[in-house]
Amino acid sequence: MPHILIVEDEEKIATLLADYLSQAGYQTSVMHDGTDVVSVVKNQNFDLILLDLMLPGKDGLTICREIQEFSNIAIIMITARVDEIDRLLGLELGADDYICKPFSPREVVARVKNILKRMTSIETSKEQNSPILELNIDNYQAKIHEQLIELTAIEFNLLRILANSPGRIYSRTQLIEMAYQDHRIVSERTIDSHIKKLRKKLNPLQSEHELVQSVYSVGYKLVLEPNN
Repeated sequence: MPHILIVEDEEKIATLLADYLSQAGYQTSVMHDGTDVVSVVKNQNFDLILLDLMLPGKDGLTICREIQEFSNIAIIMITARVDEIDRLLGLELGADDYICKPFSPREVVARVKNILKRMTSIETSKEQNSPILELNIDNYQAKIHEQLIELTAIEFNLLRILANSPGRIYSRTQLIEMAYQDHRIVSERTIDSHIKKLRKKLNPLQSEHELVQSVYSVGYKLVLEPNN
């Protein structure tokens, strides 16, 4: 039974989420203060964290960064403002998803299911030793279904960044900052152009679905499984 940690200072919301997740077959734990979240995550096994942005004791941004330093646990950030999501994306937090209040508890359960399913698929793929995508950082080579693909250095870097967290949405600004370590000035249109060329090389080798997908007005993500 997957274990979900709910970190939410509004008790009614936390209880509502816990009830819906429990009905969906998940084990839940609830915390209303951010102070001890990191230490609890270090000492207990959780499969996913629903993490509110504004918390007493320690805020969600700080908690997310600290957890990312030692764990790959899935995190869904919760915020009370739609415009905060753009800011969160720009901070390279590494969260797997973002949701804005007020939200439908059923939608949250659906997102939790999708993320956990994606993570299970990734782990299964690793165990079977037959991944869709293979990257060799030493020689900048990429393989799709064991077929070699010729990429430029920037195309490889963009693919590598997206592949670090399949399903995670990366904004164009994030991709620029992470792909160009020399801090040169690069426009978002340049990123779009490189992504377009990358897709042309990837798509013929992956007919089931498009690997690099656009997220309207936000950025791009890598999809290894159609439901990501």
